[in-house]
Amino acid sequence: MTAVVETRDLTVRYAGATALDGVDLTVHDHEMVALIGANGAGKSTLVKALSGLLRPDSGTITVDGRLAQVPEGREMFGDLTVDDNLRLGGWRNGRGGRDTTAIYDLLPDLAGIRTRRAGALSGGQQQMVAIGRALMARPDVLVVDELSLGLAPLIVTTLVGHLRALNTGRGLAVLLIEQNARLALDLCDRAYVLEAGRIALHGRAADLARDPRVAAAYLGGHIEVTR
Repeated sequence: MTAVVETRDLTVRYAGATALDGVDLTVHDHEMVALIGANGAGKSTLVKALSGLLRPDSGTITVDGRLAQVPEGREMFGDLTVDDNLRLGGWRNGRGGRDTTAIYDLLPDLAGIRTRRAGALSGGQQQMVAIGRALMARPDVLVVDELSLGLAPLIVTTLVGHLRALNTGRGLAVLLIEQNARLALDLCDRAYVLEAGRIALHGRAADLARDPRVAAAYLGGHIEVTR
């Protein structure tokens, strides 16, 4: 398999504090990988570094292909229509790359609301628009930041189904950044656990789901980091 995203010994500091400390992470093509961790673990910092919004203090980031992000909080342009929000995702593709037809084929629930203002949509609808907008960039890897945040379980199930279909049907690699460990481990092939800016555990998602250290971490325990 080919690595489409790879970080090696990635370190990022804020005002003297270390947000990421020697992070090694790999996402292969056609793979779904989860990064789980509590608030403040460094997940958002990693997303910003991968997206080029933060410059690492040391280490390397390698992206083989095009990366697109579904941001935490969805970041809709509320006064624009669904269709206009989608088109913004394809701005780097030129005029011919802003045709939204393929997105409505992939996410048919959006077709019926394409002329509605994005700010008037439900949280689940907005998350679907955010996914569609990212797909407009024709990515090789999709970074999804907090898919389930603030959404009802039924809506999350629908979104998970779409991600699975994109991965299995189109071969799209996915890096899922998620606080909901059970969701992430059920969905993904492999996973990393981030704690205090360091990778505490990594391996097959099914194995981590059975690891008592993972359960302990999300019940207020602490994972001992071994380097």
